[in-house]
Amino acid sequence: MMGTLRFAHPTGRRDANGDGWILYMNGGTMDYRRFYQSGARYFFTVVTENRSPLLIDHIDRLRASFRLCLARHPFEIEAMVVLPDHLHTLWRLPDGDVDFSTRWMVIKRHFSTGFDSINVNPSKARKREKGIWQRRFWEHLIRDEGDWRRHVDYIHYNPVKHGLADRPEEWAYSSMKQAIRKGWYAPGEELPDTHIPMDFS
Repeated sequence: MMGTLRFAHPTGRRDANGDGWILYMNGGTMDYRRFYQSGARYFFTVVTENRSPLLIDHIDRLRASFRLCLARHPFEIEAMVVLPDHLHTLWRLPDGDVDFSTRWMVIKRHFSTGFDSINVNPSKARKREKGIWQRRFWEHLIRDEGDWRRHVDYIHYNPVKHGLADRPEEWAYSSMKQAIRKGWYAPGEELPDTHIPMDFS
């Protein structure tokens, strides 16, 4: 486990669902907006369109997309797992920086370069989208060390949850081995099957 973690907490705004979204009332209609917090940690889930199993087959392209984004817009990846049709990751943004949406745009666009467009409607075409990724992504503002640990465990257990590995450290496309080297887990440690509610198709 790492040393004392510092967390940025929202002030003056209410996170109605505990999931990083702020609920506003707009003329009686619920309006969900993303919550941006400077210097915060966020958990993300990003999914391919129609859950196409592209990510492992094109893992070098995905890694290059992350490297490009990190060079242009630095941030820290504290945990990550890539599965065939989606990925989970936990980022720490720099102090004074709230812009995770631009980072995901860079990653998605670079990864999509070279793919043929798939079932692209006019709206996606205008935004230079190729139908490779679901337009939405899930984001959750990490609140404290317990919340951080729960999401890190969820990330690393995910290949076991989906039947892709018997043990978290057996999956090649995650940060589990790095986490063991950092002392966050003991070798062979059993991870809980943590449930993280997410509204994804």
